[in-house]
Amino acid sequence: MDRQVVGLIILLNAIAAGVLYQRFHDHPQVQLLESRALELYHKLLPPSQPDRCGALKWPSYVITSDHVVFPDGVRPGAVFIEGNKIVAVSENTSVDSPHTLNFKDAVVAPGVIDVHIHLNEPGRVEWEGIWNGTRAAVMGGVTTVIDMPLNSNPVTTDVVQLEAKKRAAKVKAWTNVGFWAGLVPENAANHTLLGQLVEAGALGFKSFMCNSGINDFGNVGGDDIAAALPFLKSRGVPFFVHAEVVSSVDSDPAADPTAYATYMATRPPKFEQDAIRLLIEKLDADTTPAAPGFRVHIAHLADSGSLAMIKEAQARHPLTVETCAHYLTFSAEGIPNGKTQYKCAPPLRDAANRAALIAAVASGAIDLVSSDHSPAPPSLKEVDSGNFLKAWGGISGVQYLLPATWTALEAAGGSLSDLVRLLSEAPARLAGLGGSKGRIAPGYDADLVVFEPGSPANTSVAVNLHTHKLSPYTDVPLKGKVVAAVVGGELTSMYGHLNKKPCGRLQLKRDD
Repeated sequence: MDRQVVGLIILLNAIAAGVLYQRFHDHPQVQLLESRALELYHKLLPPSQPDRCGALKWPSYVITSDHVVFPDGVRPGAVFIEGNKIVAVSENTSVDSPHTLNFKDAVVAPGVIDVHIHLNEPGRVEWEGIWNGTRAAVMGGVTTVIDMPLNSNPVTTDVVQLEAKKRAAKVKAWTNVGFWAGLVPENAANHTLLGQLVEAGALGFKSFMCNSGINDFGNVGGDDIAAALPFLKSRGVPFFVHAEVVSSVDSDPAADPTAYATYMATRPPKFEQDAIRLLIEKLDADTTPAAPGFRVHIAHLADSGSLAMIKEAQARHPLTVETCAHYLTFSAEGIPNGKTQYKCAPPLRDAANRAALIAAVASGAIDLVSSDHSPAPPSLKEVDSGNFLKAWGGISGVQYLLPATWTALEAAGGSLSDLVRLLSEAPARLAGLGGSKGRIAPGYDADLVVFEPGSPANTSVAVNLHTHKLSPYTDVPLKGKVVAAVVGGELTSMYGHLNKKPCGRLQLKRDD
């Protein structure tokens, strides 16, 4: 059938279904049909030049700059790309090639890898979806994301749901996408089911030690962790943990719910400290030999007071820790009443704590930085009431991960190499992709970000590509203007413009 005829049929059917789609687009079955339709569309209408997906149609090309972040330092260089791979690098920027992109003074670095992002699809695309979430990510220089098993609906705790995520991401992702699977009380002791999830492409597992806010993603206790550890260790996959154990606190029932201090008092540092202590106790008690790749990874550390405990345990266990860009950018003292876009869990703490986290990031005591991008509709954020106690806790910010991290890191004396360690190298190792991503070297995937470290990032709402624009980063002065992003050799964004279609690939196998 003629390509134009097929396209017209698809367009007419889309218009006819428009009203129904607007009403039912968030239904899981509708989303599944949408994903399958997109997959069929790509089969019926293959690209006119199937060898390339991105804006460039050259089979090979070279990127040059006076500031390339190589594994051993920053210097002038050239990066030779064929297909989706880096095939060679050189310190000679005078390249004899008709297909060269010279970025001059801008920095060329490995693409950012965000290991902590909630794309919420299938089931809750009205919160955020793969299409918009990864478009925003790549506009911010993120070339690979590892999606969390919630807040999709249903959650990703079995192979059926993982397959649904894979189908959607295969045709919608602008970045490379991998997946964490959920480890919950119902499957923690079922090593057969956990093994099936790994075989199906899960790169590791995520648990909550407190209420997740999602009814079908229950929190694990000590017995669940103990039951799962032998499998996780022997299989050599990471255990990604939201480390808060909630206990009773003294609170003032008359306190103003629109005051951030009221919310912060409900989740004191003790919650994080108790959870981390319990994790370490379970690691101490388990004698299963750990295969390479296993580690317990503490998500979004907000409490700098926990770092000493973590450091002591790292002497005997594979234990890693991340913080998030928002903990490096904001502190409790600066949050106005009713501005629920700042609510997250664990909460943003005071300025002294923020300074301590920044120092730990710069020194290497914290392994990596993520976005924990978790937006929600304005109604769930209680925008009208400004009630912090009722609002959904989640920061909208994947598009600002690089500039927010760089702004804090540079102020603490950190270098471009430190930035790559935090946003590319360490995340690649955690996700089991350290053999193919996170470095500019021959044989590695051609995932690159080009940015100007001294130029202001555009944080205006006008260029915010998240599904929901409510973000604490709006109009915040950040340094690190993203110029371009290359995803698997495909030029995907450049000077604020995106390629016409997504070129991301699924990441379903660990290479560590």
